[in-house]
Amino acid sequence: MARRPVAGVAAVVLVAEAIGIVLAQIFLGMVVDDQQMSLAGLEPRAMTVGAVAGGVLFGGYLLLCAAVLLRMALRDRPPRPFFRILLISAAVVHGVLGAFTVGLVGWSAFVLLMTVLGLIVWSLVAYGEENGGPAEPEATASPSSGNPPAAPAG
Repeated sequence: MARRPVAGVAAVVLVAEAIGIVLAQIFLGMVVDDQQMSLAGLEPRAMTVGAVAGGVLFGGYLLLCAAVLLRMALRDRPPRPFFRILLISAAVVHGVLGAFTVGLVGWSAFVLLMTVLGLIVWSLVAYGEENGGPAEPEATASPSSGNPPAAPAG
C-alpha cells in the first residue's frame, strides 16, 4: 500500500504551505504598516503585529501537523489519538478554507486546498485500524457445559 509515500508527500506539502502562510502574513503586515491602515481605531502597528503573530501561529500549527505526518511515514504507524484529532482538525480547516477560496481567490486555490485535504484524509484512512471493526468472539464449546458450539450466523 502507498501509505508511507502519501504521508511523506502530505508532510512536505504542509511544510511548504506553512512557509507560504507565514510569508503572506508578513507581507500583509508590511502593507498595513506602510499604508497606516487601522480598523475601528486600532493602531496600525497593533494590526501588523497581529497579522504576523496569526501567521506564525497558523504556520506552527501546520508544521506540527507536518511533523505528525512525517513521523507516520517514517515509523509506518498510526498517530496517537491526540495527533489523529490534530490531523482531522487540519483536514476540516482545509475544507472550510477551500470553500471560502472559491469565491475570494478562485478555483486554482480551491483545487490546491482540496489536494492537501485529500492527502491528509488519505493518510488518516490509510493508517486507520487494521481490523475494520470489533473482533467477533470465537464460538467454541466449553467441556464443562455440555453445550455444542454455536452455529455461525449467515
